[in-house]
Formats: sequence, structure tokens, C-alpha cells
Amino acid sequence: MFSFTPKPLSPNLSRRFCAPEGQRIYAIGDIHGRADLLKKLHGMILLDASVSRPLDNVVVYMGDYIDRGPFVRDTLDHVLHGPPDKFTIHRLRGNHEQIFLDFLHDTSVLPAWLELGGLWTLTSYGVYPGIAPLSPQRCEQLRNDLLAAMPDEHLSLLRLLSLQVQLGDYLFVHAGIDPKRPIERQTPDDLLWLRGGFKEVSGDLDFMVVHGHTVEEQPTVRFCHLGIDTGAYATGILTCAVFEEDRIRFLNTADLHR
Repeated sequence: MFSFTPKPLSPNLSRRFCAPEGQRIYAIGDIHGRADLLKKLHGMILLDASVSRPLDNVVVYMGDYIDRGPFVRDTLDHVLHGPPDKFTIHRLRGNHEQIFLDFLHDTSVLPAWLELGGLWTLTSYGVYPGIAPLSPQRCEQLRNDLLAAMPDEHLSLLRLLSLQVQLGDYLFVHAGIDPKRPIERQTPDDLLWLRGGFKEVSGDLDFMVVHGHTVEEQPTVRFCHLGIDTGAYATGILTCAVFEEDRIRFLNTADLHR
């Protein structure tokens, strides 16, 4: 079982960040249609939990389940039905889920969504835009075709995703937070789309922000932020951070290529 060692912590991280007492948290980075990797990672999580000391196990999916990868429909099935019932599950919204929801309400968003990899989601449900110009009428037809093709449970999942969850000293969000504003004043755009800016601010937070969205070669800690998006759709490496007491370790699918 392969694991990463994160880069050294910033000097201002002298305090100990802890998971809730009695819990072990598995946070899974951006999946982007790689159901094949998610299935393998689920197996690794189940094995890890079975050989570790008994605790209440929690899974946090960090968002971006759709787009860019070939198995979007299967990915949503695994996000819905993956770990066993004895795991507590938290499912976060990513910016890709947000633009999908925007498209349902405003079909003019379709070209922007396709630029972000939405074609993979459409074709996963058997909807093909073709090469004709995307007229307003065509965009509406594609939305209607997608709604007709998607299972109700997939639509409900995507509509009910959370923007954040805090567990112990860890705040889980898809993209990051703006450290210049308190948590209660963060906007959805901050939590879903922020990229890069938080990494340059050395503000000392009372918690660690765990996020995906920004692709790194390996899990990376900068100040009070831990990024776990390792670009699974392109690299084949889907990463899971494991939080237990004051320790963080990592599982990922890199060893599948060895």
C-alpha cells in the first residue's frame, strides 16, 4: 500500500490539529470520472480500516466527481453506494458540479461547461452534442436529453451536495477559503473556485483547511492548507488523506502502475 509523505509544515503550524476523538477520516480528492480509480481506492480504504484499530470511520468526498474522465455515470454510482453503511459519508460540491447545476438553470452556460470537460459527462449518459453550432435551441435540447437520461438519484446527489464540513480541527472544502474573511463570510465562489491566492497568505488559522481543486504532484501543505488533488483524470493517481488523532497519512492509487 503506497503512501505519500507531505512536504514540511510551515513554522506557524506549531499547534496540533486533531480529528474528532474516536474518529478516523478518509478524505478523497477530485475524482473527475475515474470510477476505475475510485473503486480501487474504496478497496484500499476498507482494507486500511479493517487492519487499523477500531474507530468510527468517516469518508469525505471533496467534490469534482464529474467531467474530464470517461466514467462519470459509474463514478456517481460509486460516490452514492461505495463504502459500506457503517461509514459516515460527507459529500462536498466542486466547481464542476456547480457549473453542471448552472447549466440546468441557464443553458447558455453550455459552451463554458464544455470547455471544462463537460463533454465527458454528457457522453457518459449517451448525450452527444455533435458538431453543429450550439444554438440556444440546441443547448436546451441537450439539457432536456441529459435530464431524461440521468437517474433521479444522480440528480438528487448533485443538487444536495454540501459546500463545507468541519470535523475536529479540519475544515473540508472543495477549493479553499479566503483567509482575509471569517468562515461565516466565505462566499460559494471562494469555496468552489478559489485557486492559488490562499497559498500566499501566512495567516494563522485555528483549523486546517483540507481541499482539492488545485492539482499538485503530491499532497501539499502550505500554512494551514492541505491540498489533496493529484489530477486523477490525467495521472491515474487518486489520493486519500487519512486523519486520525493528530496524525495525517495518505493512500493513493499510484502503486497500481508499478
